Amino acid sequence: MISQNNIAGMTFMACMLHSFLLQAQNNAELKRIFYTSTADQSEREFLLYLPKGYGDDPKKEWPVLLFLHGNGERGNGTTELDFVMVHGPLYEAWIQKRNLPFIIIGPQLHMFGMDAHAKYIADRTLDQLPKQLNEGTPEREAKWKSDVQVNGSISDINYPYKAWGPPMGWEKVERDLINILDSVNENYQVDPSRTYLTGLSYGGFGTWYMASKYPEKFAAISPVVGWGHVELMKPLAESKMPIWCFAGGRDQVIEVKYFYPGLNELERLGHEVRFTIQSDMGHDTWKRVYAGEDIYNWFLSYSR
Repeated sequence: MISQNNIAGMTFMACMLHSFLLQAQNNAELKRIFYTSTADQSEREFLLYLPKGYGDDPKKEWPVLLFLHGNGERGNGTTELDFVMVHGPLYEAWIQKRNLPFIIIGPQLHMFGMDAHAKYIADRTLDQLPKQLNEGTPEREAKWKSDVQVNGSISDINYPYKAWGPPMGWEKVERDLINILDSVNENYQVDPSRTYLTGLSYGGFGTWYMASKYPEKFAAISPVVGWGHVELMKPLAESKMPIWCFAGGRDQVIEVKYFYPGLNELERLGHEVRFTIQSDMGHDTWKRVYAGEDIYNWFLSYSR
């Protein structure tokens, strides 16, 4: 189902047919796909990466990776859309030109007034948008420096946020995400048994939330520096969802102590837990996770 009513569904499909190719190199393609948001009826776009070799065999079906970005990459879904590629799988596949064998979906979360509360959003400029180089790739950012010592953490269930995570997050556009995912499934060479979900920070919280609400949609999920609330765990355990969660041991933004209650609840419900703490990393743990190979190989080992 494309939207909550037939008219919205027809509009969304019409917009899908009017997608255009942003750029192509080494047979990989990056498209900008138009859609109408159900959250506010605004006209927006999302990024769609088609990997090298896509289309060579019209019968080949490709795995799909839905990526939810962090708070700093929000935007208007048009002129600011490329902020989605600042970090994560799209940065790896398009900016670093890695041959990741996924169709990658990169929507952009609405601003929802967050620029008035986050200086790092308000102060950013369009000239900071990531760009693919004609020759070579840009130098990667160094990991953030931290004065926090490496140490352990005690479990704490006194969450500072509600079940879905920090305010004005991906839960506000859950219908859009499902519409986008369904439309890609209908219009591209997709393997419906291999749809994966990952996100960082705000997107990590969004990953837990969306997988809990729609466990039938995903073959495996990987939340990065975003914990899962205890209330979200039952559907994940019941669906036997493969989960690999990451946290930064020096993260002072999303602290490790809040990860444990939800993960312990999963174990109590009889579900296996895979949890990796990058003890020497801070909130930018995602840099190491997405720059590696393990997360992508792990995804591909699962199908629904």
